[in-house]
Amino acid sequence: MYNPASLKAEEFIDHQEILDTLAYADQNKENWPLIDGLIAKAALRKGLTHREASVLLACRDEERLQKIYALARQIKQDFYGNRIVMFAPLYLSNYCVNGCTYCPYHLKNKHIARKKLTQEEIVKEVTALQDMGHKRLAIEAGEDPKMNPIEYILESIKTIYSIQHKNGAIRRVNVNIAATTVENYRKLKEAGIGTYILFQETYHKESYEKLHPTGPKHDYAYHTEAMDRAMEGGIDDVGLGVLFGLELYRYEFAGLLMHAEHLEAVHGVGPHTISVPRVKRADDIDPTEFDGGIDDDTFAKLIALIRIAVPYTGMIISTRESAAVRARALELGVSQISGASRTSVGGYCEPEPEDESSEQFDVSDKRTLDEVVNWLMKLGYIPSFCTACYREGRTGDRFMSLLKAGQIQNCCHPNALMTLKEYLIDYASPETKAIGEKLIEAELNNIPKEKVRQIARDNLQKIEQGVRDFRF
Repeated sequence: MYNPASLKAEEFIDHQEILDTLAYADQNKENWPLIDGLIAKAALRKGLTHREASVLLACRDEERLQKIYALARQIKQDFYGNRIVMFAPLYLSNYCVNGCTYCPYHLKNKHIARKKLTQEEIVKEVTALQDMGHKRLAIEAGEDPKMNPIEYILESIKTIYSIQHKNGAIRRVNVNIAATTVENYRKLKEAGIGTYILFQETYHKESYEKLHPTGPKHDYAYHTEAMDRAMEGGIDDVGLGVLFGLELYRYEFAGLLMHAEHLEAVHGVGPHTISVPRVKRADDIDPTEFDGGIDDDTFAKLIALIRIAVPYTGMIISTRESAAVRARALELGVSQISGASRTSVGGYCEPEPEDESSEQFDVSDKRTLDEVVNWLMKLGYIPSFCTACYREGRTGDRFMSLLKAGQIQNCCHPNALMTLKEYLIDYASPETKAIGEKLIEAELNNIPKEKVRQIARDNLQKIEQGVRDFRF
């Protein structure tokens, strides 16, 4: 029986409950009074249950879909404004002992180049990322207890935080590594990480075990319960995600929302972020071999419904997707994107030779960070390099309480403008700088609180004078 407050994976991700949910959604996909009521409930900005949201996902009425999209846009604006947080992934190592059938890092792949960055190479990679203007990284590594032990990850985090280059500094390191122990999560917390991210890949247990035939990742329960161990270890910001395309998307959608409900029920804090990756071509991986693929319209619908079902969460889309798909996703709910990403081990400092490729997946959006920043501003967004909430201790329930109360923008909006100003002065091309200066002035005039507006202006002036790292 479905029990969101249980700590056992097969109880808070209950297979029969998902099947019953999908059946209920099919039975009610044309129940217009129910659907209209659910849209009205979502407009209260308190979210929807997995069953309620699944009904809306099954609905195909165009008029009501447009209402859902309009609501998703408004909720995103209400909670996150027009800020878009920028980050980059940094792959430390692609050594891996798992047999994941959708990932080229699987153990049986003998022709992909296996690499592991030394601390000296990490310095070079991070320096290159700083020279682009990045302030926030998400570090990634394959699961290999011998090659990538927790000590290596911790040493790498320490190295990253220590690198000061010109005006560059990485102010937040998020971590996307394999499920581990409470003790190791405590060590990551002590190392000063931001969000711990772990994709479920699929919530369908039978499919999960087939897709992970060998290696420690085969253990569905251990993987699915990782966020509970992370929170027990003191990490209060965690990020969920499924790899859309591996299993039927309606099943994954329900499971993802059930996981969010579980975190709220047990820990009082839902997911800080939800990522929405899709299976992509890579080395020896052909995405057409998986029968759960979804088209761009379905993908957009999923993003909009995640936004209205879990209105408080940050949503992440990577360079797996094209610029056109990312633009649509930003409009419907996404609040964080990567820029100028490399999915190989190394490659920021110097491009990888083709015959030594270590990419995890093909990148669709290959633009530079400056081009992405320029594009975002032309679309009316504020590219934000802000990490102040993390450094000021506004994490976990403290962040969520401010967000749900609609107060977080009083901090995040001016901080976004200040970090954009830093970027414009230190890294931007002349065209990007000109666009950004106009945007900042317009946004300053829109800050409703006079005191906040004046503090922001004062700090922007100090940044002009060479002082960095202001925050509210």
